[in-house]
Amino acid sequence: MSHKACYTNPGAGVKRPRNDTGNKLTVVLGAQWGDEGKGKVVDLLATESDIICRCQGGNNAGHTVVVDGKEYDFHLLPSGIINSKALSVIGNGVVIHLPGLFEEAEKNEKKGLKDWEKRLIISDRAHIVFDFHQAVDGLQEVQRQAQEGKNIGTTKKGIGPTYSSKASRTGLRICDLLADFKDFSMRFKNLAQQYQAMFPTLEVDVDGQLKKLKEYAERIRPMVRDGVYFMYDAINGPPKKILVEGANAALLDIDFGTYPFVTSSNCTVGGVCTGLGIPPLNIGDVYGVVKAYTTRVGIGAFPTEQLNEVGELLQTRGHEVGVTTGRKRRCGWLDLVILRYANMINGFTAFALTKLDILDVMDEIKVGVSYKLNGKKIPYFPANMDILQKVEVEYEKLPGWKSDTSACRKWEDLPVKAQNYIRFVEIHVGVPIKWVGVGKARESMIQMF
Repeated sequence: MSHKACYTNPGAGVKRPRNDTGNKLTVVLGAQWGDEGKGKVVDLLATESDIICRCQGGNNAGHTVVVDGKEYDFHLLPSGIINSKALSVIGNGVVIHLPGLFEEAEKNEKKGLKDWEKRLIISDRAHIVFDFHQAVDGLQEVQRQAQEGKNIGTTKKGIGPTYSSKASRTGLRICDLLADFKDFSMRFKNLAQQYQAMFPTLEVDVDGQLKKLKEYAERIRPMVRDGVYFMYDAINGPPKKILVEGANAALLDIDFGTYPFVTSSNCTVGGVCTGLGIPPLNIGDVYGVVKAYTTRVGIGAFPTEQLNEVGELLQTRGHEVGVTTGRKRRCGWLDLVILRYANMINGFTAFALTKLDILDVMDEIKVGVSYKLNGKKIPYFPANMDILQKVEVEYEKLPGWKSDTSACRKWEDLPVKAQNYIRFVEIHVGVPIKWVGVGKARESMIQMF
């Protein structure tokens, strides 16, 4: 079409309405420092979903799902993989350690997972985590410990180094692995050499690795698709329920988390668009998962932390040990400043409040409602770690309900003081609570509306 024709087009200049059609994605995100019980909420929604997606992170995530008394552990596989009627998608924003993927699948196969290969779709634009990325992750932690006297507390799964390779344009993607293997091998050798130059103690069995990678390539080939087109098709095709399972959490986000003690990807809502290749218009409900108290793994500021018998009680009653690392989690009171901050970034439709039953034995429950800096209230969450270490938390005290809530199945079953606790959080954060969790099983998620 010539330029002239373009200008005489009668429709030109008339603003076309935005295309507001297509299936909307429901998103589940962690609203604290991770370990909020996202797997449980995802599992609840996954039972009626057609497609379940992961959009960022790697096998540094850990989601435990209990079905028919069996406990499944997922790290890289979307936890919807147990739903035999749904497809599971690993998006381009995820970094994939292939040996880890197959090892995880085999472990879960022993517990009864079947035909997962037929239900898994892997984006061809996802970056690959190599064994040397994992080795480097460990070496960098040792280096940090030596230089700064502290490390980040990574899971040593090679996630950070892989995202570093991606950002420095030396990374290799699934599409590279499935294309010309000679070219892939050359780039693999170069990348390994770059790391060996930086870390002289690093040993890489290049030929052994390549031989394994060639085998993995053939195993995953049937699962690999162009992720952008796949998602476009899913969104614009017949009605489908599409669910996105966030890994990590708002305060571990590379941009918005308590940097540098964060993960290496965006685990807030923006990561859904970039990690799957979808427009923001197609994001529907965004659910934040919040524990009824706060936990944190590894080091970094934690304003409501309780280094006392309260913290110990929460740790033991809540079995607060990491799924991926086995580390004991640090525990403290619920912090509403964090929740308001996570909501500023994510715009939550509603919250799922989990592990309320852990507070059953408390005489009095405190909730952090605001931060003071030099005696002045601040309306924001400080970016700088040293400043965050200095904030003074203002608490509200609420009476405990001192009764067992684990058998409650509806709002009316909950003790009035527990109801008050829930309402207090809703009012102070300005986000409705849609679910309340009072135990491990699927049945122990009380739906409120």
